Amino acid sequence: MTSKTLGAALSSLKESGVRITPQREIILDYLIKVDTHPTVEMIHDGIDARLPNLSVATIYNTLKLLVDKGLVIELPNDDGGVRYDFFGTPHYHAICENCGKIVDIYSNQYAEIVRRIRAETADQTGYTVTGTQLEVTGLCPECQQKLQATSTNNH
Repeated sequence: MTSKTLGAALSSLKESGVRITPQREIILDYLIKVDTHPTVEMIHDGIDARLPNLSVATIYNTLKLLVDKGLVIELPNDDGGVRYDFFGTPHYHAICENCGKIVDIYSNQYAEIVRRIRAETADQTGYTVTGTQLEVTGLCPECQQKLQATSTNNH
């Protein structure tokens, strides 16, 4: 991701009336640059050198704002925690059921798939659909290899 992406995200926030603080900019910049889908703790550790006295509460409040503005999405963990992902370019996620690794998947058909799912959901339920998150679950290549090696060694 580039500074152009950060600039577009900051412009989007400004247009919606959000004041751009150094803390908000640094947190957003961090989320744009990492692809690890970090937890709040990981974000805190990742920006500590730039903002050493930033409270976890400020990070939570900033993330809530960024989620509310549609720039960041929350990805719940199996352990009850939440990871965060910059959503400037729409994508879906492949999640390993064994290790929890999350990989972004970009598809030319994503917008059409989401449009159809949202329309079907609204037609079948009467819901006003306000958001969509797609996830595909399975086993990542590393876990497939580990599990295959384990089963081979047990025979």
